[in-house]
Amino acid sequence: MKTKPEPKKELSVGEVSSRSGLPVSTIHFYESKGLICSQRNNGNHRRYPRGVLRKLAVIKVAQKTGIPLEEIKHAMSGLSNDKTVTASDWNNLAQAWKEALDERINQLTRLRDTLGTCIGCGCLSVTDCALFNPEDKVSENGPGAYYLNPNVKLNMNDESVES
Repeated sequence: MKTKPEPKKELSVGEVSSRSGLPVSTIHFYESKGLICSQRNNGNHRRYPRGVLRKLAVIKVAQKTGIPLEEIKHAMSGLSNDKTVTASDWNNLAQAWKEALDERINQLTRLRDTLGTCIGCGCLSVTDCALFNPEDKVSENGPGAYYLNPNVKLNMNDESVES
């Protein structure tokens, strides 16, 4: 009876690239940023624990949601390098990111819903913004895109009110 060979405990950077679908340069970049770690073998080649594949998947999912690498690194700093990310680990990471993602979703929704209208930038274009910003009221708030700021709520008269 044939037995399956034991899977390798460590993977070369090429194997990690092939399995993760990421270019070798991206794997090296993540390592340089401290998101993943490798060990060197006797031939001075990088060797990664198998758990790095799941970590790379988590990094890519987090990046696709818009989470900056520095936040990803901070959140994953509690996970040991040789440990595979578990469902519980993923749940903890997701909960930590949920509030920031909700805030980003609200801001993007607001941007989508007001795209093509005044953003309250205080551009002083009273002739162009007469409908959205009569008498340039928004300029009293100073520079910035006040209508898209998640901390500013608009009433029906198009005046800004701090929340």
